[in-house]
Amino acid sequence: MTDKEQTNNSSHELTTWGVGPWQGDWPELEGSVYDAELLANGDTRNVVDKYRYWSMEAIVADLDNKRHSFHVAIENWQHDLNIGSIVRNANAFLAKEVHIIGNKRWNRRGAMVTDRYQHIRHHETVEEFIIWAKAEKLPIIALDNVPGCKKIEQYSLPKECVFLFGQEGPGLSEEAIKASDVVLEITQFGSTRSINASAAAAITMHAWVQQHVFG
Repeated sequence: MTDKEQTNNSSHELTTWGVGPWQGDWPELEGSVYDAELLANGDTRNVVDKYRYWSMEAIVADLDNKRHSFHVAIENWQHDLNIGSIVRNANAFLAKEVHIIGNKRWNRRGAMVTDRYQHIRHHETVEEFIIWAKAEKLPIIALDNVPGCKKIEQYSLPKECVFLFGQEGPGLSEEAIKASDVVLEITQFGSTRSINASAAAAITMHAWVQQHVFG
């Protein structure tokens, strides 16, 4: 059965908040992707139709088979509320991993539980993050509108890389900028000097997708 057929099957009780309990005979559970509790009670999670009634572990395993080759890193010195939204964007664009630099605790509210499906690694310092990136042979692509930066619209993004974002307001630390292989900016046309950090992250990841998935 295709995903579309499964979604439209009359044996499923469709609701405005997801799907209700599985109606009719249950699919085989042993060794399958399905979760018994979700089959019994319904699936209200914010997941695409393909993953309805799947266990969280099965979804993560499936995503791991097709994750993209870019990473996302965020400096976290002031508990920026944007971090959760950036994690949510990383899930939407299927980043390989998200890296939190600085404070280990971050506001998960904006992630809308997508962090459950996204691999997240913590680095206590920028130096520790740099050591990791060099060991993985990943160029660090910083996003900030500082003197000497290049336009992302005119830059060929590496297929394997890590995008580095700073905090709302202060942007990236001087140490992070110096450690980056290149600093890119997103061209703006209005009066404001900068755009929201999570919006910048989404634009950057989509630019990578345009070049390496649809390019």
